[in-house]
Amino acid sequence: MDLELPDKLYFKIGEVSELIGVKPHVLRYWESEFSPVRPGKSRTQQRLYQRKDIELLLRVKDLLYRQGFTIAGAKKQLRVPADESEQLDLLAPVSVDRELLLELRNDLLRLRKSLS
Repeated sequence: MDLELPDKLYFKIGEVSELIGVKPHVLRYWESEFSPVRPGKSRTQQRLYQRKDIELLLRVKDLLYRQGFTIAGAKKQLRVPADESEQLDLLAPVSVDRELLLELRNDLLRLRKSLS
């Protein structure tokens, strides 16, 4: 899966479709099945994928098409390292959001206490 990606920040769905070798409707389906795949959207609501999204989609394609996993099996495989030297950290955005929410909660509790 050593695909040379162009040096860009964002990729449109058509570009990603060509890079990965699947139709755009397949990418949209994978978005609905694999929660870590969440491209941003432009002002015109066009999907904008980042490098990390493409790398994850390449891994999904490999699991489904080359290794023969089902969707459920691929979801389980994505929770383990891509190989022994590399781990795809799918939970990092969740933990960052959780920390932010905890900080916000503490701020709100302090505010409520000061208003009492």
